[in-house]
Amino acid sequence: MYNTRQITTDLTWIGASDRRLALFENVYPIPQGISYNSYLLKDEKTVLLDTVDSAVSKQFFENLQFVLGGRALDYVVVNHMEPDHCAEIANLLKIYPNAKIVCNAQTKRMIAQFFTLNLPEEQYVLVKEGDCLNTGRHTLRFVMAPMVHWPEVMVTYDETDKMLFSADAFGTFGALNGNIFADEVNFERDYLDEARRYYTNIVGKYGPQVQALLAKAGTLDIAYICPLHGFVWRQNLDWFIEKYTKWSTYEPEEKGVVIAYGSIYGNTQNAVEILASKLADKGVKNIKMFDVSQTHASYIIAEAFHYSHLVFAAVTYNAGIFVNMENLLHDMTAHNLQNRIIATLDNGTWAPMAGKQMREELAKLKNCTFIEPNISLKSALSEAQLSEIEKLAEQIAALIR
Repeated sequence: MYNTRQITTDLTWIGASDRRLALFENVYPIPQGISYNSYLLKDEKTVLLDTVDSAVSKQFFENLQFVLGGRALDYVVVNHMEPDHCAEIANLLKIYPNAKIVCNAQTKRMIAQFFTLNLPEEQYVLVKEGDCLNTGRHTLRFVMAPMVHWPEVMVTYDETDKMLFSADAFGTFGALNGNIFADEVNFERDYLDEARRYYTNIVGKYGPQVQALLAKAGTLDIAYICPLHGFVWRQNLDWFIEKYTKWSTYEPEEKGVVIAYGSIYGNTQNAVEILASKLADKGVKNIKMFDVSQTHASYIIAEAFHYSHLVFAAVTYNAGIFVNMENLLHDMTAHNLQNRIIATLDNGTWAPMAGKQMREELAKLKNCTFIEPNISLKSALSEAQLSEIEKLAEQIAALIR
């Protein structure tokens, strides 16, 4: 049975949600599920904007056939070739064999890598920056967005209804629970954290490329943003775009401290618990603490993008960094975080080495400043070293003030 929602007179959301998938891209936990958005434009010509992941294909095809109402499908626009959005292209063409594929040259090459379609050349409508497709009342303009977050990505702008079909930009983790518009929910309270986690982990590495897309979007009169995951935006667009501006320029949203620690027997944890208490005594309000063995790295990376100051504390393990902390730091540098103030603390019963090695890894981040010195424990925090924790708390609090 079909399940659709009308966005405008001519445009219908025909996507679906998956609440069974545990890991998005087999990496990121999605306890609230994920939506796969697809849109159908009914004009003199019919246009499908992206397909869906194969996991929700049954719902998608029921939605598509219902909204078409017996009409032919004239075009399918492929904004992004990642399989969670293009998996059903081959099956789609079995049902609608005359549908033309609208894509750029790089997308066409990727289609041939994923599928054996053997389509005639005239079934492809190849587009480049600024090209337009007229469908009757609507004119679709194509804007290239390379490396947001794949090289072939483009976005589609409907000049008639002022809609931006934004591919993976402006997406959010989480299934859609009937409400498909961001203004139908309390987005800031219930979904902003997952929008941040989605951006920082999926797109975060590509800040300059996101900035380039935002510059192009700034020249368009946008009334709707229709992403491939999460909510459709028709109100408060500037607020969400401003979030993207901060995230893509690696500017902290708020002043605060993220403390990530790797502890085996609790002594390293105890040291940072004391640090957190001293920070609170000095008036620091935004303090987030994470055990790297209990919290998936994607959540910690999202909070590192959120706040201004970072503390990493880890035991020395096999003469190196505690393994879960090492994995987090590699992930952090891979996502290109910048412009933060960082402190480190290590612990080792006979040869504390993690502090030096953590700093070597974190030194790969651009425009980051270390608070000196690294605090190095021998087995447990001693009474004599409480002053070092006190000094570190005062340094961080003073910087935040």
